Amino acid sequence: MAQGSAELTLNECYTLSKQNYPLIKQQELILKSKEYSVQNAGTGYYPQVAIYGQATYQSDVISLPISIPGQTTPLLAKDQYKIYAEVNQPLYDGGMVRSQKRIQEAAGVIEEQKLEVELYKLKDRVNQLFFGVLLVDQQVEQIVLLKKDLQTSIAKTEASISNGVALKSNADVLKAEQLKANQRITELKAARKVYCEMLGMFINKPLDEKTKLVQPEAVLVSQTLNRPELLLFDQQYKTIDLQHQQLKAKNMPKFSLFAQGGYGRPALNPLNNKFDTYYLGGIRMNWSLTGFYTFKNDKALLDINRRNVEVQKELFVFNTNYALKQQNTEVEKYLELLTSDNEIITLRTAIKSRSSAQLENGVISASDYLRELNAEEQAKEAKILHEVQLLLARYNQQTTYGDTAKN
Repeated sequence: MAQGSAELTLNECYTLSKQNYPLIKQQELILKSKEYSVQNAGTGYYPQVAIYGQATYQSDVISLPISIPGQTTPLLAKDQYKIYAEVNQPLYDGGMVRSQKRIQEAAGVIEEQKLEVELYKLKDRVNQLFFGVLLVDQQVEQIVLLKKDLQTSIAKTEASISNGVALKSNADVLKAEQLKANQRITELKAARKVYCEMLGMFINKPLDEKTKLVQPEAVLVSQTLNRPELLLFDQQYKTIDLQHQQLKAKNMPKFSLFAQGGYGRPALNPLNNKFDTYYLGGIRMNWSLTGFYTFKNDKALLDINRRNVEVQKELFVFNTNYALKQQNTEVEKYLELLTSDNEIITLRTAIKSRSSAQLENGVISASDYLRELNAEEQAKEAKILHEVQLLLARYNQQTTYGDTAKN
C-alpha cells in the first residue's frame, strides 16, 4: 500500500499486522529447531560408534593348576590394558526412534500453534484502532454537513438583517457556532492522527490524513468456535498419546549387530601375555527391565497431563462463551438503539426545519435555532456512533468465535 490517497481494508490490516509483528520472527526459529530436533532423533537408526579404553590392575590372574615337565608355565601380568572401538547397528529398538521423531515433530507443531495463538490476539487490537478511525471519519463528515447548514442559516440571517427583520447578534451567534464546529474537526483530526499512527505501527505502513479506511461490510458471524487455541489443545492431546507409545517402546527388548576391534594385553587369548590386536562381532540383545518399575507411575503422570489439558480447554471454552454472551447483548443493544435513532432523527430534522423558517422570519432567536440544530446533530452523531459500534461488536464476535477460513 502506497502512502497518499490509497485505500486500506480491515483484512489487509489483519494480514499486515501479522506479517510485521516482531513475534513472527520466532516462526522461522521454531521451524529450524523442529527440523534439527527431528534429524537428531533420526540418528538413532544410524550405526553407533564408540571408542573405549581402560588400564587395570588386578589382585590375581589366570594360572594353570598343573605343571608340565620341561615346560615353563606362562605367568600373566596383573596390569592389563585395552583400547577398542565398537560399532552398533540397531536392528530393532521397539519403536523408540520412531516415537521420538514423532514427539519432536509434535513439539515443534505445538510451538508453532502457540505462536499462532499470540498472533491471533492482534485482531482485537486492529479492530479497536481500525473502527476508531472509521468513527472519527464519519463524525467529521457529519460536522461538515453541520457547517453547511450553519452557512446556509448565516446567509439567510444576513439577508434578514439587511431587510431589517433580524438582529446582527443572530448572525454572530451562528458564526460562533461555526467556529466551534471547526474546533471539533481539529480535535477529531488530532484523534485520527493518533489512531493512524498506532495502526501504522502494527501494519508497518505510514498512514496520513489522506489514507482512506474502507468500511467493511456487515459480517455473517459463525456460531462455531474455531480458535487457534483449540488446535493447540488438540495437538497437546496428540503429543501425550505419542508419549504413551514411547513409554511402551521404552520397555521393549532391543536388538542390534555389533563389531568390536581393539588392541590390548591380553587380547582374546587370556593366556597370551603380549600386546595384540583382536576383533569380534555378532548380534546383541538388550532388555532393561528397570522401566517396568516406574511404568505405572509414568503412565499415571501422562494421564494427569491429559487431564490438565482438558481443564485448560474447558476453562478456555467457558471464558470464550462468557465473552460471547456479553457481545451478543451488545449487538442486540445497538440494533435496538439504531431503530429508535431513525425515529429521533426524523423528528429532530422536522423541528429544525421549522426553527430555521422561524429564524428567517425573526420569530425566534439564533440561540433558539441552535438548540434545535444541535439536537438534530447529536441525534445524527448518536446514530453514526451506534452504527460503528454495531459493526465493531459484530467483528469482535467473529474474532471471538474464530475465523471460519484460516486463523
